[in-house]
Amino acid sequence: MLRSPAVAGYFYKAAPEALKKQVESFIVRGTIKKKAIGIVVPHAGLIYSGGVAGAVYSSIEIPDTLVLIGPNHTGLGAGISIMSGGSWETPLGTVEIDEVFASSILSQSRRIHEDSAAHLREHSLEVQLPFIQYFKKKFKIVPIQMLDTRLETCLEVGRAIAEAINVSRPGPRKREQPREQSEISEAKTAVHNVLIVASSDMSHYERAEKAKEKDSRAIHSILNLDPEGLYRVVRDYEITMCGYGPTVAMLTAAKMLGAKCAELIKYSNSGETSGDYEKVVGYAGILIM
Repeated sequence: MLRSPAVAGYFYKAAPEALKKQVESFIVRGTIKKKAIGIVVPHAGLIYSGGVAGAVYSSIEIPDTLVLIGPNHTGLGAGISIMSGGSWETPLGTVEIDEVFASSILSQSRRIHEDSAAHLREHSLEVQLPFIQYFKKKFKIVPIQMLDTRLETCLEVGRAIAEAINVSRPGPRKREQPREQSEISEAKTAVHNVLIVASSDMSHYERAEKAKEKDSRAIHSILNLDPEGLYRVVRDYEITMCGYGPTVAMLTAAKMLGAKCAELIKYSNSGETSGDYEKVVGYAGILIM
């Protein structure tokens, strides 16, 4: 299946050259590229969140495979929806899904379902691709949309991703064997280096000062590599962070994969573009290493 762009000409420029120039305007030159296990990156229209997204992607080495986890804004599809085959198209070209690795993730959890419906109109993963395509010509993705954001589900999605990565790495493994070992035997040499992308905006439609105050609590939990703490603080302080589920899942996987530290690359809000600081959306870019 070829997944066509859903928000080209709306969230970002639709013409290839115009989009390339738009992305280029957000790239930070001269940065030291770091090897990250996971990142948190926003997904609003590029005129609003592109500065944060560009700063993040400018700061990392981009591997050959990326797991993209985003919130399901449309309500379509399963609770946890993975596309395990086909490709995604943007104005900058076509990106293949890593079918072997996607099947490996799918085999690790009964909560994750093969489902393309959740992806057809959703923007949270699509807007990541032009940035990745700007820096890397050939790469594959595994797209996952999360409608079910119960804590136990978020943790299981993270564990499934980490287990699939561990299965694909050479050498001895101490972790439990996957549910259906035969389904993923081909994946053992497929993926050695993966970036897990948690797509999320922060507080929605708060005054800028209040948004920053709330968002700082969530960011603090992320920087402490505390997925359960992030889940609690989002709920306790009513932080309207739309991708907290994907971020909890990413942090869970990153910790299992040996993450030791995190770094806030940039924080901003939509008021810096619109001039309206009474009802802003916050954007945070974070590396997990």
